[in-house]
Amino acid sequence: MQTAAMDPAEEPPSMLWGLDPVFSAFARLYIRDILEMTESTQVPGIYFYNLHPISKVDVLGTVVYKREREDFFCYGVDDGTGVINCLCWKSDVLKEEREPSKSGAQLGAAAQGGFDPVAELQKLRRAQRTRCRLEIGELLRVRGPVKTSRQQREIKASTYYKVSDSVMAVQISWMMEAPQLYRQCYDKAPQLEPDAAGDSAVSSLSRATKILKDFLKQKSVSRFRPYDVQDLLQPLISSPPQAASADQEPVAGPSACQQLRQLLKEALQILQDEGAVYRKVKSQDEVYLVTVQDKDLLVAVKDVIREDSRREKYVEKGCHVLHILSAVRQRYSLNVSRAALELVLKTLECNSDIISTSDSHYTAI
Repeated sequence: MQTAAMDPAEEPPSMLWGLDPVFSAFARLYIRDILEMTESTQVPGIYFYNLHPISKVDVLGTVVYKREREDFFCYGVDDGTGVINCLCWKSDVLKEEREPSKSGAQLGAAAQGGFDPVAELQKLRRAQRTRCRLEIGELLRVRGPVKTSRQQREIKASTYYKVSDSVMAVQISWMMEAPQLYRQCYDKAPQLEPDAAGDSAVSSLSRATKILKDFLKQKSVSRFRPYDVQDLLQPLISSPPQAASADQEPVAGPSACQQLRQLLKEALQILQDEGAVYRKVKSQDEVYLVTVQDKDLLVAVKDVIREDSRREKYVEKGCHVLHILSAVRQRYSLNVSRAALELVLKTLECNSDIISTSDSHYTAI
């Protein structure tokens, strides 16, 4: 393959790469995307996916070909989107042709039922050999940096091992997590140059949101009003500047009370956007319900899925999340957002009340 180089005008400066958390992590990309990534013109060995700098990846797939040399294995790994070459160096244990023999004293200790450290060490070595020697058709997980050798993209494994997955639980979990990672991270352009002027406001808002989340979780709060949590954010509000002398007029600006109310309003809006809280009825009495603590909402969603999944239309695949959302809004509250519903679905699935049949379909157990 010809390695595509990125346009220097589009490539973010290397000094900003560390601001992207993807740069220091093992990226769980599809093999197709790993093969199609563009290489950096600033630093060889660094690649870009949607402007995210990628140096190392995490891949799970089936071995479709293998070659063995004295010092390494070469596995072809297929995850369903493409095939990539993985260079896996042998450890000293794998290079040993023969296992050390036991001494007479050690054999005697083993015969008498005592602990034999040599025998246990040999068991560990045999287990390691089994995990690192794979055959075609077996499942392999590989982590390591991406390299281009002889115009071929490959992974030089820093860690690799055979995955035992007789019921395909690991593969199903992997296939469900990958689309979420793409939606939440890889497909979003990185924010490497935040607005310096807005840093302070953004920092205060993020801290306020975290304080509210921690309070609701630690206290297991099910419902609250804004004035119940307002004092929690008081330490984040700076006091207004004082006049330097009696002749000097104070600086005009919002009062501390106004700043506090505005900060609380914005933090609560973020919690609503994330689905962590919602208002069942919008009225002058602002009552917020904590989504995962609202037993009535959990029961309403579970009842919708249990009743509708029996209908012929939904028996095979289950109920789509948009159908569930529409039914819950009709039967329970018009103000339930999709984000809140997804939190409820996740909670019910963790409690084994429902099961997801695909990425967006659910049925009752």
